[in-house]
Amino acid sequence: MYSNRLILKTSLDDEIYYLKDTIFVKFNVRRNGISTSKLNGGFSNNFKSVFNHHLSQENIDYLENHDLCEYLINHCKSLDIDHATSSGLTTLAEMNHVSIVTKAYENLEVTALTTAGVRTNAVKAGDPASFYEENGKFGTINTIILINAHLDYETLLDAFMSATEAKTVALNDLKIPSQYSNGYATGTGTDGLCIFSNLESDNVLTNAGKHSKLGELIGQCIIESVKKAIKKQVWISPKSQSNVLVRLNRYKLDINEFYDNLGCDKFEFIKSLQKEMKKQDNVAVASSVLNLIDEVDCGLIKKEDAFDLSKRIIKENCNSYPIKKLLQYWINYFIHSY
Repeated sequence: MYSNRLILKTSLDDEIYYLKDTIFVKFNVRRNGISTSKLNGGFSNNFKSVFNHHLSQENIDYLENHDLCEYLINHCKSLDIDHATSSGLTTLAEMNHVSIVTKAYENLEVTALTTAGVRTNAVKAGDPASFYEENGKFGTINTIILINAHLDYETLLDAFMSATEAKTVALNDLKIPSQYSNGYATGTGTDGLCIFSNLESDNVLTNAGKHSKLGELIGQCIIESVKKAIKKQVWISPKSQSNVLVRLNRYKLDINEFYDNLGCDKFEFIKSLQKEMKKQDNVAVASSVLNLIDEVDCGLIKKEDAFDLSKRIIKENCNSYPIKKLLQYWINYFIHSY
């Protein structure tokens, strides 16, 4: 067991291993926790380990006709892990793209282990559903949080809420688009989260909300680890998002009509566009115009006012012909044609 690489030992001597297709954490203190896993999901006072597991295509094919919990139990057996005291998440993300972040203040320490992929499954809460369950894909942003203090169940749930909100902050900071609407993603459709506290600690904390230092550390760990994991897995970063076409791509729009009525050579237009799309002034103008589209969509600004202001922004601040043409098409489609 644990024949592969030991990545890290925490301050409590918890051992974090890289086991090829699995990140495995062996606890060396008694821990309670909350988990979204099918394996021992919910609350428990008897967690001895946790893992995050990459699903190969072969695994995915197998799970088409088999139970996920049964699969996780068998995976535990293959690693010689006691499945009765463990919990585990599954994902398509590669385990060598894991991001581990630790934040500390005085005697308090929080560690977050995150894997993330957001290109195909990112979604905003409230977007149209992809399935309906009655009586009745796998984790994309998975995070395991280790806290060295003692949290009772209600505080673990408070920590769960802080961690979930922090994940959304990370996605919004990177301007990750929903794949199911024109909005920004708040997560993916299949995220997983596990949070564990130290039952042996005399430091019993009763608040993990955003006003508390624990909530702050959880938020900082999640935001940093999610951003790093996304960059490792799908190469999305602030630099890659600073691009007019990337920003425009959030809006579900058939561009063929635009090109059919372009009125100039398409090849030369695209060639010029490629030179202009990453310039910071063009990105700033595009961001300002798209924000007005969002404001109209949310009912915060009247569409007539947003349309007039958008036209002025483009006219007075955009000197790039291809960027100007694209933005004019966008506001005509998403504001003027409402």
